[in-house]
Amino acid sequence: MALDLNGKSLLITGGTGSFGKQFVRTVFKQYPQVRRVIVFSRDELKQYEMSQEFPHSKYPAIRFFIGDVRDAQRLQRACEGVDIIVHAAALKQVPAAEYNPMECIKTNIFGAENVINAALDCGVKDVVALSTDKAAAPINLYGATKLCSDKLFVAANNMKGSRDLRLSVVRYGNVIGSRGSVVPFFLQQRNTGVLPITHPDMTRFNISLEEGVDLVLYALEHAWGGEIFVPKIPSYKITEVARAIGPDCEQKIVGIRPGEKLHEEMITQTDALSTVELPRYYVILPATPPWDVEKFISHFDGKRVPENFHYDSANNEEWLSAEQIREEIKLHVDAAFEA
Repeated sequence: MALDLNGKSLLITGGTGSFGKQFVRTVFKQYPQVRRVIVFSRDELKQYEMSQEFPHSKYPAIRFFIGDVRDAQRLQRACEGVDIIVHAAALKQVPAAEYNPMECIKTNIFGAENVINAALDCGVKDVVALSTDKAAAPINLYGATKLCSDKLFVAANNMKGSRDLRLSVVRYGNVIGSRGSVVPFFLQQRNTGVLPITHPDMTRFNISLEEGVDLVLYALEHAWGGEIFVPKIPSYKITEVARAIGPDCEQKIVGIRPGEKLHEEMITQTDALSTVELPRYYVILPATPPWDVEKFISHFDGKRVPENFHYDSANNEEWLSAEQIREEIKLHVDAAFEA
Protein backbone atom coordinates (compact mmCIF):
# COMPACT_ATOMS: atom_id res chain seq x y z
CA MET A 1 0.00 0.00 0.00
CA ALA A 2 1.41 3.36 -1.06
CA LEU A 3 2.38 5.89 1.59
CA ASP A 4 -0.41 8.37 2.33
CA LEU A 5 0.25 11.13 4.84
CA ASN A 6 -3.08 12.87 4.26
CA GLY A 7 -4.96 13.00 7.55
CA LYS A 8 -1.80 12.14 9.51
CA SER A 9 -0.02 14.16 12.19
CA LEU A 10 3.77 14.49 11.80
CA LEU A 11 6.47 15.86 14.06
CA ILE A 12 9.94 16.78 12.77
CA THR A 13 12.66 17.32 15.37
CA GLY A 14 15.27 19.79 14.20
CA GLY A 15 12.55 20.92 11.82
CA THR A 16 14.10 24.31 11.01
CA GLY A 17 17.28 22.74 9.59
CA SER A 18 18.06 22.21 5.90
CA PHE A 19 16.47 18.76 5.86
CA GLY A 20 13.47 19.77 7.97
CA LYS A 21 12.50 22.64 5.69
CA GLN A 22 12.80 20.49 2.57
CA PHE A 23 10.82 17.69 4.22
CA VAL A 24 8.01 20.13 5.13
CA ARG A 25 7.96 21.53 1.56
CA THR A 26 7.67 18.01 0.14
CA VAL A 27 4.93 16.92 2.56
CA PHE A 28 2.74 19.95 1.82
CA LYS A 29 3.27 19.50 -1.92
CA GLN A 30 2.56 15.77 -2.05
CA TYR A 31 0.02 15.50 0.80
CA PRO A 32 -2.02 18.73 0.92
CA GLN A 33 -4.54 17.17 3.33
CA VAL A 34 -1.95 16.34 6.00
CA ARG A 35 -3.59 16.96 9.37
CA ARG A 36 -0.67 18.44 11.29
CA VAL A 37 3.00 19.19 10.67
CA ILE A 38 4.80 20.08 13.90
CA VAL A 39 8.18 21.79 13.53
CA PHE A 40 10.02 21.06 16.79
CA SER A 41 13.27 22.98 17.35
CA ARG A 42 15.15 25.22 19.81
CA ASP A 43 15.67 28.44 17.86
CA GLU A 44 12.71 30.83 17.82
CA LEU A 45 14.37 33.06 15.21
CA LYS A 46 14.71 30.17 12.76
CA GLN A 47 11.09 29.23 13.47
CA TYR A 48 10.03 32.82 12.77
CA GLU A 49 11.98 32.84 9.51
CA MET A 50 10.51 29.47 8.48
CA SER A 51 7.01 30.75 9.27
CA GLN A 52 7.50 33.39 6.55
CA GLU A 53 7.75 30.58 4.01
CA PHE A 54 4.93 28.59 5.63
CA PRO A 55 2.42 31.14 6.98
CA HIS A 56 -0.43 29.63 8.97
CA SER A 57 -2.96 31.39 6.73
CA LYS A 58 -1.76 29.33 3.76
CA TYR A 59 -0.64 26.22 5.67
CA PRO A 60 -3.17 25.81 8.51
CA ALA A 61 -1.73 22.38 9.39
CA ILE A 62 1.65 23.75 10.45
CA ARG A 63 2.66 24.21 14.08
CA PHE A 64 5.88 25.69 15.43
CA PHE A 65 6.84 24.11 18.74
CA ILE A 66 9.86 25.49 20.61
CA GLY A 67 11.64 22.75 22.50
CA ASP A 68 14.82 20.70 22.85
CA VAL A 69 15.04 16.93 22.40
CA ARG A 70 17.01 16.93 25.66
CA ASP A 71 13.79 17.96 27.45
CA ALA A 72 11.82 14.71 27.69
CA GLN A 73 8.72 16.31 29.20
CA ARG A 74 8.47 19.00 26.53
CA LEU A 75 9.05 16.46 23.77
CA GLN A 76 6.35 14.18 25.14
CA ARG A 77 3.89 17.07 25.23
CA ALA A 78 4.69 17.86 21.59
CA CYS A 79 4.10 14.22 20.56
CA GLU A 80 0.52 13.96 21.83
CA GLY A 81 -1.66 12.73 18.97
CA VAL A 82 1.32 12.36 16.61
CA ASP A 83 1.36 9.48 14.11
CA ILE A 84 4.88 9.89 12.70
CA ILE A 85 8.16 11.28 14.05
CA VAL A 86 11.05 12.19 11.78
CA HIS A 87 14.06 12.73 14.02
CA ALA A 88 16.50 15.16 12.39
CA ALA A 89 17.73 17.08 15.45
CA ALA A 90 21.45 16.69 16.15
CA LEU A 91 24.65 18.47 17.05
CA LYS A 92 26.71 17.61 13.98
CA GLN A 93 29.75 19.90 13.71
CA VAL A 94 32.73 17.58 14.17
CA PRO A 95 35.23 20.07 15.71
CA ALA A 96 32.57 21.48 18.07
CA ALA A 97 31.67 17.96 19.21
CA GLU A 98 35.33 17.15 19.90
CA TYR A 99 35.65 20.28 22.04
CA ASN A 100 32.24 19.97 23.76
CA PRO A 101 31.73 16.20 24.00
CA MET A 102 29.04 16.07 26.69
CA GLU A 103 26.86 18.59 24.85
CA CYS A 104 26.94 16.35 21.78
CA ILE A 105 26.16 13.29 23.90
CA LYS A 106 23.21 15.01 25.61
CA THR A 107 21.58 15.90 22.30
CA ASN A 108 22.50 12.99 20.05
CA ILE A 109 22.21 10.09 22.53
CA PHE A 110 19.99 11.23 25.40
CA GLY A 111 17.85 13.14 22.90
CA ALA A 112 17.41 9.98 20.83
CA GLU A 113 16.29 8.07 23.93
CA ASN A 114 13.77 10.82 24.69
CA VAL A 115 12.36 10.55 21.16
CA ILE A 116 12.00 6.78 21.56
CA ASN A 117 10.25 7.09 24.93
CA ALA A 118 7.89 9.74 23.60
CA ALA A 119 7.01 7.46 20.66
CA LEU A 120 6.36 4.53 23.01
CA ASP A 121 4.24 6.59 25.40
CA CYS A 122 2.22 8.65 22.91
CA GLY A 123 0.96 5.98 20.49
CA VAL A 124 3.21 7.00 17.58
CA LYS A 125 3.09 4.56 14.64
CA ASP A 126 6.32 5.24 12.74
CA VAL A 127 9.68 6.79 13.59
CA VAL A 128 12.50 7.45 11.14
CA ALA A 129 15.79 8.76 12.54
CA LEU A 130 18.42 10.44 10.40
CA SER A 131 21.95 9.09 10.72
CA THR A 132 25.24 9.85 8.96
CA ASP A 133 28.07 8.07 7.18
CA LYS A 134 30.24 9.14 10.12
CA ALA A 135 28.38 6.57 12.26
CA ALA A 136 30.06 3.70 10.36
CA ALA A 137 33.35 2.78 12.08
CA PRO A 138 33.40 6.20 13.79
CA ILE A 139 36.62 7.96 14.65
CA ASN A 140 35.09 11.20 15.96
CA LEU A 141 32.66 11.85 18.78
CA TYR A 142 29.87 12.99 16.49
CA GLY A 143 30.00 9.70 14.58
CA ALA A 144 30.18 7.72 17.82
CA THR A 145 27.08 9.45 19.22
CA LYS A 146 25.17 8.82 16.01
CA LEU A 147 26.18 5.15 16.08
CA CYS A 148 24.79 4.99 19.65
CA SER A 149 21.64 6.72 18.45
CA ASP A 150 21.25 4.23 15.59
CA LYS A 151 21.60 1.32 18.04
CA LEU A 152 18.95 2.84 20.32
CA PHE A 153 16.39 3.21 17.52
CA VAL A 154 17.07 -0.27 16.16
CA ALA A 155 16.84 -1.90 19.61
CA ALA A 156 13.66 0.00 20.51
CA ASN A 157 11.75 -2.34 18.18
CA ASN A 158 12.45 -5.12 20.68
CA MET A 159 10.68 -3.32 23.54
CA LYS A 160 7.59 -1.95 21.82
CA GLY A 161 5.49 -4.82 23.13
CA SER A 162 2.09 -5.01 21.44
CA ARG A 163 2.29 -1.43 20.14
CA ASP A 164 1.77 -0.85 16.41
CA LEU A 165 5.11 0.94 16.08
CA ARG A 166 8.08 0.73 13.71
CA LEU A 167 11.36 2.54 14.26
CA SER A 168 14.02 2.66 11.54
CA VAL A 169 17.09 4.67 10.53
CA VAL A 170 18.31 6.26 7.30
CA ARG A 171 22.04 6.77 6.86
CA TYR A 172 23.49 8.92 4.13
CA GLY A 173 26.44 11.16 3.23
CA ASN A 174 27.09 14.86 2.79
CA VAL A 175 24.07 16.84 1.65
CA ILE A 176 25.11 19.23 -1.08
CA GLY A 177 24.65 22.81 0.03
CA SER A 178 23.54 22.07 3.59
CA ARG A 179 24.52 24.49 6.32
CA GLY A 180 28.15 24.09 7.40
CA SER A 181 29.06 21.91 4.41
CA VAL A 182 31.88 22.47 1.94
CA VAL A 183 29.86 23.91 -0.97
CA PRO A 184 28.56 27.07 0.76
CA PHE A 185 31.97 27.47 2.41
CA PHE A 186 33.78 27.34 -0.95
CA LEU A 187 31.19 29.68 -2.51
CA GLN A 188 31.96 32.15 0.25
CA GLN A 189 35.74 31.72 0.01
CA ARG A 190 36.22 31.75 -3.75
CA ASN A 191 36.34 35.56 -3.93
CA THR A 192 39.58 35.39 -1.92
CA GLY A 193 41.23 33.40 -4.72
CA VAL A 194 42.21 30.59 -2.34
CA LEU A 195 40.22 27.45 -1.45
CA PRO A 196 41.53 25.47 1.56
CA ILE A 197 41.82 21.73 0.83
CA THR A 198 42.18 19.38 3.79
CA HIS A 199 43.79 16.59 1.72
CA PRO A 200 44.09 16.22 -2.07
CA ASP A 201 42.82 12.62 -1.98
CA MET A 202 39.82 13.25 0.31
CA THR A 203 36.49 11.86 -0.92
CA ARG A 204 32.91 12.13 0.26
CA PHE A 205 29.49 10.76 -0.65
CA ASN A 206 27.02 13.22 -2.17
CA ILE A 207 23.26 13.43 -1.85
CA SER A 208 20.72 16.18 -2.46
CA LEU A 209 18.16 17.29 0.10
CA GLU A 210 15.42 16.00 -2.18
CA GLU A 211 17.04 12.55 -2.32
CA GLY A 212 17.38 12.58 1.47
CA VAL A 213 13.67 13.34 1.84
CA ASP A 214 12.81 10.59 -0.67
CA LEU A 215 14.80 8.10 1.42
CA VAL A 216 12.89 9.06 4.58
CA LEU A 217 9.55 8.71 2.76
CA TYR A 218 10.70 5.31 1.44
CA ALA A 219 11.52 4.20 4.97
CA LEU A 220 8.15 5.42 6.25
CA GLU A 221 6.41 3.38 3.57
CA HIS A 222 8.48 0.20 3.62
CA ALA A 223 10.15 -0.24 7.02
CA TRP A 224 9.33 -3.36 8.99
CA GLY A 225 11.18 -1.99 12.02
CA GLY A 226 14.88 -1.98 12.93
CA GLU A 227 16.42 -1.45 9.50
CA ILE A 228 19.15 1.03 8.59
CA PHE A 229 18.50 2.21 5.02
CA VAL A 230 21.54 3.30 2.98
CA PRO A 231 21.15 4.92 -0.46
CA LYS A 232 23.27 4.15 -3.51
CA ILE A 233 24.77 7.58 -4.19
CA PRO A 234 27.83 8.96 -6.01
CA SER A 235 31.13 10.12 -4.54
CA TYR A 236 33.24 13.18 -5.25
CA LYS A 237 36.81 14.26 -4.60
CA ILE A 238 37.14 17.45 -2.60
CA THR A 239 39.50 18.78 -5.28
CA GLU A 240 36.72 18.37 -7.88
CA VAL A 241 34.39 20.48 -5.72
CA ALA A 242 37.09 23.15 -5.63
CA ARG A 243 37.47 22.97 -9.41
CA ALA A 244 33.71 23.26 -9.86
CA ILE A 245 33.37 26.34 -7.67
CA GLY A 246 36.68 28.14 -8.17
CA PRO A 247 38.47 26.79 -11.25
CA ASP A 248 40.92 29.69 -11.14
CA CYS A 249 41.46 29.57 -7.38
CA GLU A 250 44.58 28.30 -5.69
CA GLN A 251 44.00 25.03 -3.84
CA LYS A 252 45.86 25.38 -0.54
CA ILE A 253 46.45 22.16 1.40
CA VAL A 254 45.67 22.83 5.09
CA GLY A 255 45.56 19.31 6.55
CA ILE A 256 42.80 17.07 7.87
CA ARG A 257 40.90 18.51 10.85
CA PRO A 258 40.68 16.61 14.15
CA GLY A 259 38.15 13.78 13.90
CA GLU A 260 37.97 13.77 10.09
CA LYS A 261 38.43 10.74 7.85
CA LEU A 262 40.13 10.73 4.49
CA HIS A 263 37.20 8.72 3.11
CA GLU A 264 33.74 8.16 4.54
CA GLU A 265 32.12 4.75 4.97
CA MET A 266 28.45 3.84 5.13
CA ILE A 267 28.61 0.05 5.32
CA THR A 268 31.59 -1.65 6.95
CA GLN A 269 32.84 -5.12 6.06
CA THR A 270 31.43 -6.32 9.39
CA ASP A 271 28.03 -4.79 8.55
CA ALA A 272 28.05 -6.76 5.29
CA LEU A 273 27.14 -9.94 7.18
CA SER A 274 23.69 -8.47 7.83
CA THR A 275 23.28 -6.26 4.74
CA VAL A 276 20.81 -6.78 1.93
CA GLU A 277 20.92 -5.06 -1.46
CA LEU A 278 17.67 -3.72 -2.90
CA PRO A 279 17.33 -2.05 -6.33
CA ARG A 280 17.79 1.54 -5.02
CA TYR A 281 19.11 1.04 -1.50
CA TYR A 282 21.13 -1.16 0.82
CA VAL A 283 19.53 -2.24 4.09
CA ILE A 284 21.50 -3.15 7.22
CA LEU A 285 19.25 -5.58 9.07
CA PRO A 286 18.93 -5.56 12.86
CA ALA A 287 21.04 -8.01 14.84
CA THR A 288 17.90 -9.54 16.38
CA PRO A 289 15.16 -8.88 13.81
CA PRO A 290 11.59 -9.16 15.14
CA TRP A 291 10.50 -10.58 11.78
CA ASP A 292 11.55 -13.28 9.30
CA VAL A 293 14.66 -12.14 7.39
CA GLU A 294 14.12 -14.45 4.43
CA LYS A 295 10.57 -13.16 4.00
CA PHE A 296 11.94 -9.60 4.11
CA ILE A 297 14.51 -10.36 1.40
CA SER A 298 11.93 -12.09 -0.77
CA HIS A 299 9.32 -9.36 -0.28
CA PHE A 300 11.68 -6.62 -1.51
CA ASP A 301 13.33 -8.73 -4.22
CA GLY A 302 16.64 -8.27 -2.44
CA LYS A 303 19.84 -10.25 -2.19
CA ARG A 304 22.56 -10.58 0.43
CA VAL A 305 25.79 -8.73 -0.31
CA PRO A 306 29.10 -10.66 -0.48
CA GLU A 307 30.84 -11.31 2.84
CA ASN A 308 33.76 -9.01 1.97
CA PHE A 309 31.49 -6.16 0.80
CA HIS A 310 31.99 -2.65 2.12
CA TYR A 311 30.66 0.67 0.90
CA ASP A 312 32.90 3.70 1.20
CA SER A 313 33.38 6.92 -0.73
CA ALA A 314 36.79 5.87 -2.13
CA ASN A 315 35.57 2.59 -3.64
CA ASN A 316 32.41 3.72 -5.38
CA GLU A 317 31.21 2.85 -8.87
CA GLU A 318 29.77 6.34 -9.51
CA TRP A 319 31.74 9.61 -9.33
CA LEU A 320 30.83 13.23 -9.90
CA SER A 321 33.09 15.33 -12.10
CA ALA A 322 33.63 19.05 -11.57
CA GLU A 323 31.15 19.75 -14.36
CA GLN A 324 28.51 17.52 -12.76
CA ILE A 325 29.11 19.11 -9.36
CA ARG A 326 28.64 22.54 -10.95
CA GLU A 327 25.28 21.44 -12.33
CA GLU A 328 24.28 20.00 -8.94
CA ILE A 329 25.06 23.32 -7.29
CA LYS A 330 22.98 25.22 -9.85
CA LEU A 331 20.11 22.79 -9.42
CA HIS A 332 20.09 22.31 -5.65
CA VAL A 333 21.98 25.20 -4.07
CA ASP A 334 22.14 28.35 -6.15
CA ALA A 335 20.29 28.62 -9.45
CA ALA A 336 22.28 31.76 -10.30
CA PHE A 337 25.65 30.06 -9.66
CA GLU A 338 28.16 30.29 -12.48
CA ALA A 339 31.78 29.26 -12.16
